[in-house]
Amino acid sequence: MPAPELLLHPVRMRIVQAFLGRESLTTGALRLELDDVPVATLYRHVSALLDGGVLEVVDERRVRGAVERTLVLHVSRAHVDAESARTMTREDHRHAFSTFVAGLLGSFDRYLDGDDLDLGRDLVGYRQTALHLTDEETHELLEELRAVVLARAANRPAPGRRRRLLATVLVPAEDRGPSEGSG
Repeated sequence: MPAPELLLHPVRMRIVQAFLGRESLTTGALRLELDDVPVATLYRHVSALLDGGVLEVVDERRVRGAVERTLVLHVSRAHVDAESARTMTREDHRHAFSTFVAGLLGSFDRYLDGDDLDLGRDLVGYRQTALHLTDEETHELLEELRAVVLARAANRPAPGRRRRLLATVLVPAEDRGPSEGSG
């Protein structure tokens, strides 16, 4: 199955997101994390991600007569690369972005449904900023952001650390207003 088709399904995207910032998850822990997904559906999508090489089984053990697997995510295979993105149609990109945004909405809804809600304390934020950048400046910004994020992505779970999801979207904005310098 091609990477976009494999990854850009809402349930499979949630499975991949469940692994972000974690070394591994057992199938039991994954079931708890995605408790709103029927077990048979969850295992069918885990199987597709295993077949696609996105997930790998690194351990198996017997739990009450069943086999519980420990899975790891291959991050390098858990994204749509530039070449695959170039071959996608506009409609494919609309679908992919809608799936991405739906995943964000779902994550935020699950947070809002939690028992101890405090957006300020939890440092929850969402905002949009306009930047005027050349292509070269945009590449520099992306490299700087990548370096900052990767430095923290290496952090392991520890007391006081909370797993947080950071999502980015970078889109050129079409200016239809007054020309530069007119206001």
